[in-house]
Amino acid sequence: MLEQFYQDFGTHVCISREQGSRFAKAVADDFNPLHDVEAKKFCVPGDLLFSVVLDKYGINEQMHFTFANMVDEGVKLSMPQGEAQFDIKDGDKCYLSVQREGENSQCKTLTNALIKNYVEFSGKAFPHVVVPLMAKQGVMINPARPMIIYESMSIHMDTLAVTAPELREAEHVFTYEGKRGKIILRFDFLAQGEVVGRGEKHMLVSGIREYCQDTVDELIRGYNERKAALKS
Repeated sequence: MLEQFYQDFGTHVCISREQGSRFAKAVADDFNPLHDVEAKKFCVPGDLLFSVVLDKYGINEQMHFTFANMVDEGVKLSMPQGEAQFDIKDGDKCYLSVQREGENSQCKTLTNALIKNYVEFSGKAFPHVVVPLMAKQGVMINPARPMIIYESMSIHMDTLAVTAPELREAEHVFTYEGKRGKIILRFDFLAQGEVVGRGEKHMLVSGIREYCQDTVDELIRGYNERKAALKS
């Protein structure tokens, strides 16, 4: 499923602007301007890096990902072999730290199902989850410069003896102090109605301000108009 979204050179992979942008829009339904081909400060989607790791290494019962730097086009991302804990780097610069524990599954059906379900959920977090979650506490992001940084994510599978788990949102958390805050998006993986795993996505937010319904309405309207224009 992911072969079209990165170039595999064995010991390292590269991702072009076109590949990163196409993944964001076609797979993740993510229309963040940072992922546009023509973006001045282009950034490869964090969810694509996560997906590439699963595609290359399979799924472990416990996996934790810490995002350190934004990836530009053409960066040579190292892919170490046979390690439980490793950094994906270009030279001395680390972009993603990975920790793996427990049994490992190389089942492509399971890997593709988990990637598809998680990425679709993650890509729609803004504005559909993030905005109402912050609104409950009477605050919102800065509409002129919405700064939401992907910090980390983790997966904990109770069993790998499944092939097509579905994702269900769990209880999300938002905390803040002053203009900075943290969002934790929680989710469960289900197979035949039973929870077989769970996970969390952690994001940092800055530029927090008092909630204004008119501003939020305009922000969401602008996002939806941009999405519709790019999809047409």
